[in-house]
Amino acid sequence: MTAVGIDVSKYKSTVAARRPGGEVALLPFDVSHDVAGIKKLLEKLHSLEDEDGEIRVVMEHTGMYWRPVALALQQAGFFVSVVNAILIHNFSDNSLRKIKTDKADALKIANYGLTFWMDLREYSTEDETRQMLKIQSRLYERTTTTGTMLRNGLISLLDQTFPGANKLFLNEGRNTKGHVKWVDFVIRFWHKECVAALSLHTFADTFQKWCKRTGYRFSTSDAERIHTAARNAVATLPKNDSTKLLITQAAISLNTVYDSLHALRTEMNRLASLLPEYELVMAMEGVGKITGPQLMAEIGDVRRFSHKGALVAYAGVDAPPYQSGTFDAKNRHVSKRGSPHLRKVLFEIASMILVHGNPDNSVFCFMDKKRAEGKHFYVYTVAGAAKFLRIYYARVKEYLNTQEIA
Repeated sequence: MTAVGIDVSKYKSTVAARRPGGEVALLPFDVSHDVAGIKKLLEKLHSLEDEDGEIRVVMEHTGMYWRPVALALQQAGFFVSVVNAILIHNFSDNSLRKIKTDKADALKIANYGLTFWMDLREYSTEDETRQMLKIQSRLYERTTTTGTMLRNGLISLLDQTFPGANKLFLNEGRNTKGHVKWVDFVIRFWHKECVAALSLHTFADTFQKWCKRTGYRFSTSDAERIHTAARNAVATLPKNDSTKLLITQAAISLNTVYDSLHALRTEMNRLASLLPEYELVMAMEGVGKITGPQLMAEIGDVRRFSHKGALVAYAGVDAPPYQSGTFDAKNRHVSKRGSPHLRKVLFEIASMILVHGNPDNSVFCFMDKKRAEGKHFYVYTVAGAAKFLRIYYARVKEYLNTQEIA
């Protein structure tokens, strides 16, 4: 047996190989993530193959940096196992010294491979559609965060030119591009004086033309309410070209983000619709047009999990037992050791199930029971998310297996 440990970083990886009995088959060496580096790595491993029997390559799941190395090795016919970084971190290399270098980590990973030789799971390339959907989902999440920051910044600026402009409309109507009505409104009426300086009749006429041009619904009551709010508002920044540039550019930047989010939502839904479980997942209560594709993206193919508990643990919403001697903890926290992205989506789905309040939904009944027992909101919501995940696993796995047989 030869276990090859690869400590992956952004532009290079450190490789070492060990055999049983403490023998070091390959001293640690660096390979760059380019054609020459990959070729050098393959030559080294093929030289070991000529000498010896089976070779298994083990590496950490570190961001996406491991992918080019893993794919190249797999295409060359090597057994590749990509292990969760937490398992490697918690593994003891039979040493009391705490050493943190790339060379030491490569040897440690190789030793992990020898120790758990029979338990190593071979890496299988995810379906291209699932992989692309996951990348789109992560980009959507980051873009949403950016949009929230820009939105808060714009509201802060408007508090100095048109206080309360973001609350002028009873609901945040969106047009076909995904723009929010009040954001488009402040591009045209960026200062309270843009409204207050006009008579009600003149403003209503101008506002109606703007609604027609931008694709929003016009309401006379909206015009009256906006005109009254503008006349009662107090601005701290003057109405000049500098202030106009400040507000309009902030609003245009936010609209650019909304354009990106709209395009990402459309593409995520298209990619998700190509997956066999799409209709089944989207029909589940609490799942929406955004959370559905995100859920499928973060979970991937459920058949890669051995049982429902493995999926719950992957999401980090499990509460592992804690017992020592006569002590047995009754109140335990969720592990939070899994995917934070999946936990976020599950929390949104569980919250939506609570909003629907369907008594025929088993997840809602479970959460409602916990709520009646006096549990905290986060406690019964996370418990409901775990229950939803177990139901998801059973339904989707059964459906995929049926499709595979068919």
